[in-house]
Amino acid sequence: MNVGNWIALSLLVLSSLAIVAGCAQRGGGDGRVGAESESHNAAANLAPHDTKEPKNLDELKQKLTKLQFEVTQKNGTERPFANEYWDNKKPGIYVDVVDGTPLFSSADKFDSGTGWPSFTKPLEKSAVTEVRDESHGMARVEVRSANADSHLGHVFEDGPRPTGLRYCMNSAALRFVPAEKLAEEGLGQYAHLFGAAAEPAKGSTNAKATATEVAVLAGGCFWGMEDLLRKIPGVIETEVGYTGGHLENPKYDDTHDSASGHAEAVRIVFDPAKLSYDELLVWFFKMHDPTTLNRQGNDRGTQYRSAIFYSGEKQLAAAKKAVEAAAVKWKKPIVTTLEPAAKWWPAEGYHQDYLVKNPGGYTCHYLRD
Repeated sequence: MNVGNWIALSLLVLSSLAIVAGCAQRGGGDGRVGAESESHNAAANLAPHDTKEPKNLDELKQKLTKLQFEVTQKNGTERPFANEYWDNKKPGIYVDVVDGTPLFSSADKFDSGTGWPSFTKPLEKSAVTEVRDESHGMARVEVRSANADSHLGHVFEDGPRPTGLRYCMNSAALRFVPAEKLAEEGLGQYAHLFGAAAEPAKGSTNAKATATEVAVLAGGCFWGMEDLLRKIPGVIETEVGYTGGHLENPKYDDTHDSASGHAEAVRIVFDPAKLSYDELLVWFFKMHDPTTLNRQGNDRGTQYRSAIFYSGEKQLAAAKKAVEAAAVKWKKPIVTTLEPAAKWWPAEGYHQDYLVKNPGGYTCHYLRD
């Protein structure tokens, strides 16, 4: 072979090695590639194979906890229901634990029932990258922070509207900045997301809190009602309890002979900027049968009645309107009662978030079209 051919062959080999090296660099040999797959994978801007400066892992080990390092640098996964933010309902921003880049907002957070913090979307699309993950014998879309290249979690297509996506993140990859401290941490540009009229001055304790409203609804066993209500975008907090009766300090056993007059109910704190009371009532009439008197599924008794406990004339007017709308959709007469809000008695601790603590537990509630 002459010298010219040797040179041409050498250049071809070097070119091939460069391509392989470029493809392997981002994936690190763990199966992540830039190929697109069906549905969201195809629509997602799956990350290109860029070249980042090598990380100083020794420095990161000093900065991060053992779990944070395992999750963000080694693609680890923390335990569900045993992490910092899965049930955090406070308003604020979630930033990258490595470099502080804003990633997600509590305004887009919802209870997915998985035990990990879940969001319908990132704050900015450019804040995260999505790459195909074929580890563990399955094809998923991994989510990484764009700046620090931290492993955050995965995105799935079983989220609520409007995006239909569930960004299932690890708490250990995030740091939460409360709404009242956004300006203090240089994130005042996000204050408007939480009802703040102006960015609070550094050290100020007068930051305007997010405006909220309260609704109290009953539609059968409060376990199933709460499990559906808490997942609605705009719902901030839920609590199960007893109301509408005459007995003081009722307990669970006191309500099960219908003598106390109390209904098993759910107290819902919601953000009216994201979920109106009228919209909440639409959900209410989808998650239970309002035509069965003092009954829901196999549960019978006045404690299982369908009821809206209204507070004020505005809620009463909305409740009447919702009943009229439901009457058009249901073939049988609506038996939902409209009762003025009465004293609220929280249920025992083991009833709160029951189906989160006991996945697969009893419920007769589901969403109807």
